[in-house]
Amino acid sequence: MKKAAEIQMLKDFSNANATSGFENEFVDLFTKTVKDYADLEVDGMLNVYASKKQNTGKRPVIQLDAHSDAVGFLTQAIRPNGLIKFVTLGGWNNVVLPALKVKVRNRDGEYIPGVVALKPPHFMSEAERKSVPQVADLSIDVGSSSREETINDYKIDTGCPIFVDVDCEYNEKTGLFFGKDFDDRFGAAAMADILENLKDEEVNFDLVAALSSQEEVGLRGAYVTARKIKPDLCLVLESCPADDTFEPDWLSQTGLKRGPMLRDMDVTFLPNPKFQQYACDLADKNGIPYTRSVRTGGGQDGAAIYYENGAPTIVIGIPVRYEHSPYCFSSYKDYKAAVDLALAIIRDIDKEKLESFKSFN
Repeated sequence: MKKAAEIQMLKDFSNANATSGFENEFVDLFTKTVKDYADLEVDGMLNVYASKKQNTGKRPVIQLDAHSDAVGFLTQAIRPNGLIKFVTLGGWNNVVLPALKVKVRNRDGEYIPGVVALKPPHFMSEAERKSVPQVADLSIDVGSSSREETINDYKIDTGCPIFVDVDCEYNEKTGLFFGKDFDDRFGAAAMADILENLKDEEVNFDLVAALSSQEEVGLRGAYVTARKIKPDLCLVLESCPADDTFEPDWLSQTGLKRGPMLRDMDVTFLPNPKFQQYACDLADKNGIPYTRSVRTGGGQDGAAIYYENGAPTIVIGIPVRYEHSPYCFSSYKDYKAAVDLALAIIRDIDKEKLESFKSFN
């Protein structure tokens, strides 16, 4: 895929409106992107299975994984004054929520602009100015003046999804993207890029790229995709939080323009160590930059897939500054290195190497 096409795909993927349980807009975009070089199936949970057209059904299977949902919100109820009481979908830091621009998808499928409302400082007490707002005390304002108006005229009520409203930008000089939902739209774009690169190429394994739903609320879609695909090997293409703006150099393990992160640990996951080392050795051989990381928080689909049937699994992470916030930075260079590493593994792997990952010697 040419660079201009990749950049436009990444921007389009970022701009799509999709949060947990409401992934349909992005699922539609992803399937249209890969339809010429994959056989497609979508299940009732909106998980997508994009199978390489040259699959035989008689070889070991590599599963690629990325998730379609991003953190967002859900309408819980409408207050008497017309403001929207909401709950979060996925992990948010409450300090980034006030004054956030959002869009609410109403009952007719229309997008209504709104803002996470906060009392103006003129009316705040000293204690309120210093406190971190709680989600239960926040509301979204769409301009309505009553509960009846919000429900009847704006057609917003319980169950309507709410999305961050930020447009993605790309700076040619710096090679950086600035926008929302890079977790995990950049991983999904990497899967599309990989399928396009391999469209006319014979490889040793069958390949299925699974776009899983509801990752941000418990890795739910990945449990389903792993159960259906039954992979023999898995590469998770995930966007991962960068730590280069707040950790000292000696401890920073994920930063912009340092290549993808290979995850040695998070609170849900330990990779297959031999597969992990194989990936590192192959990256070194091919001159692909990367970092390794031991995390004391976080979680991702690799845990669900690895748990399902023990298929050797690693996570190739594309670094994102300020992940799970409305405004993120990510590097085109890191994205390309993640794609290059995944392609190198798929092209190099064979049955003997796969069996070596299962050896305890």
